[in-house]
Amino acid sequence: MGNTKKPWSGRFQKKTAASVEKFTASIHFDKRLYPFDIEGSIAHAIMLAKQNIITKKEALKIISTLKKIGKDLEAGKMKFDMADEDIHMAIERELTKRIGAIGGKIHSGRSRNDQVVLDTRLYLRSEIKMLVDLLRGLQGTLIKLAKKEIRTIMPGYTHMQKAQPVLLSHYLLAFLEMFERDVQRLNDCEKRVNICPLGSAALAGTSLPIDRGQTSRTLNFASLSRNSMDAVADRDFIAEFVFDASLIMMHLSRFCEDLILWSTEEFSFIEISDAYTTGSSIMPQKKNPDVAELIRGKTARVYGSLMTIMTLLKGLPMTYNRDLQEDKEPLFEAVDTVKNCLTVFTEMIVNTKFNAENMYLAAKGGFSAATDIAEYLVKKGIPFRAAHEIVGKIVAYCLENNKELEYLSVKEYQKFDKNIGKDIHNVVKIENVVNSRKHAGGTATKQVIDRLNEFEKIIDNH
Repeated sequence: MGNTKKPWSGRFQKKTAASVEKFTASIHFDKRLYPFDIEGSIAHAIMLAKQNIITKKEALKIISTLKKIGKDLEAGKMKFDMADEDIHMAIERELTKRIGAIGGKIHSGRSRNDQVVLDTRLYLRSEIKMLVDLLRGLQGTLIKLAKKEIRTIMPGYTHMQKAQPVLLSHYLLAFLEMFERDVQRLNDCEKRVNICPLGSAALAGTSLPIDRGQTSRTLNFASLSRNSMDAVADRDFIAEFVFDASLIMMHLSRFCEDLILWSTEEFSFIEISDAYTTGSSIMPQKKNPDVAELIRGKTARVYGSLMTIMTLLKGLPMTYNRDLQEDKEPLFEAVDTVKNCLTVFTEMIVNTKFNAENMYLAAKGGFSAATDIAEYLVKKGIPFRAAHEIVGKIVAYCLENNKELEYLSVKEYQKFDKNIGKDIHNVVKIENVVNSRKHAGGTATKQVIDRLNEFEKIIDNH
């Protein structure tokens, strides 16, 4: 270790200290970028040959060797030297080791500064596509579940207090909407990721007659970076991605919070499969929603990655600084965490049983039809504020007499307002309360089914 010749050795008279080798190395975590480093180097070699900066024969030798190195890396046959510092130098060292001085020509017209940001963009472009696929998979699962539970009525909550009855399918649709925004954000982020920085070199470009457009097309980038200084300094796309990842985790965490509460004996709305729960080391009766709790907990890790990135970038002078090496671990952490959580959450929700009867009984309690009585009075011409006060008095009467709205007689209702007729019992019936919300975005069965069908089309076109 430490004997590898540095690319800058001509300027230095002393070898790098062993402690510095270890301190500055990133090979132990950025080695996962190797497929993208090889992909970018191959595209660069193709361009160098087309521009007669290297010969076609040299390019073919470089390209074939890079492909062999890639296969060896994939098979775990290559050993890394900490003195290489990063994956870029490790691959270039191996290339030169195998084909001699020709290998050193691959670095013509580029710097590690534009090379590392290229690799990161290629990596993130690939990961975004996988995350979108996982989100679409989760959405598809939720659609199937929502259609299966289309008749299930549950209490909706505000302030953690029973508010109004809704369809369980309407609740699931709320998360479908959240995950749809997540997909849209990732797709939008991908537009700013999908920009080719190669050719920016260290910060000012290169005097060699490169063709940046050629490289960009080979790598299927949508566009080229337009300022070489910005290109090597820019990590906005990472910050944007990790913010998007944080929102995905927040949505999963909120979903998990409900599932954790619903799995308690006090709620008994759901039962998560034994395969996605754990027990207690001391209490034999316990069944703990640990998967949901861990997803909720891992959200903090992704938030931490976001704060790391933002703090890392806030005081950097133009252009490239070694601080930027520290962007990869929080990025990798965010990517891995979100992928793992989406995967296991989708499995868990498929293996969760919803207790429709308990949900229905809970939805009937808490005077959840009170607003409907007020709106019934509004239809009779009574101002809403006055109607609100009348219904408040009806609820107070029910509390004093231990009664429910649906069991009050018409005569009891008319003590509070003579406009209330026999049809009041249809108004407070729980199924009618749900299906009276017929407007777009409401919880009525038809509206929910229509929106589920729209989502199916969106996912089918993915």
